[in-house]
Amino acid sequence: MPEKFPPSGNDNTAAKVVGMQDLTAFSPYLHKFLLVLLRSSIVLAMLPFFGSKNFPLQFKIGLALALALVLTPVVQFEITNISVPLVVIREIALGIILGGTVRVIFFAVDTAGQLISHAMGLSVATIFNPEMGQSTEVARLYGIIAMLIALAIDAHHELITVLVQSYAWLPVGQVDVRDLILKAVSVGSRLFVIALQISAPVMVGMLIVHILLGFLYKAAPQINIFFISFPIYIGLGFLIMIISVPVFVHVFPLHFQEARDEMFRVLALARQ
Repeated sequence: MPEKFPPSGNDNTAAKVVGMQDLTAFSPYLHKFLLVLLRSSIVLAMLPFFGSKNFPLQFKIGLALALALVLTPVVQFEITNISVPLVVIREIALGIILGGTVRVIFFAVDTAGQLISHAMGLSVATIFNPEMGQSTEVARLYGIIAMLIALAIDAHHELITVLVQSYAWLPVGQVDVRDLILKAVSVGSRLFVIALQISAPVMVGMLIVHILLGFLYKAAPQINIFFISFPIYIGLGFLIMIISVPVFVHVFPLHFQEARDEMFRVLALARQ
């Protein structure tokens, strides 16, 4: 039976040298992969679908890693005369603003639901929404409808397309965030405009009911307006919501298309 000798020191040294050579060959792609992963992971975390808290954390991490692995061989960029921490800060700012451009629409939908709930007297019926925190039932309903509409119009694929195109429009290391601050403020201000547009039918209906009940109270002061107003608010509010759902289904994709265009404007402003 042949005797087994322990490997010699030369063999161990040769194996270490081979391993170091493999690592050296892979190292040029490592920093490239990490920078691509940085932008893609932040944008995906900010998007309403892929960054949803209802999705498992393993799914979101795996999606970001898979997307970065696919993009790393095809993305071309060079970092010259710029410190790596500065590049990281710029990429984080760009990712937050890109994702927040779309996220603000869903915040607006939740705000519209909150306004409608207050107008109908349903603000006390609150639930914990993992996406928005403490929210009302009406806001939760509008959020579900908005998510279903976005998935029906294939918006999640369009957002992935914009993210992939961002590396061609704005390579890593060439981000200028000086003009993005005002853009972020303007994008945030759209939240209240969209919320008012969505909640306008119910808000106007409730205003008309308030005025009519005021006239009724002046005509017949003996009527207890406080008790009869709540059923009217709730019944008429739900009726207006049902009538205005087709309008919401038609208007919401327009806001989403506008948000997609805003993402391209952000990329154009961030070019050095």
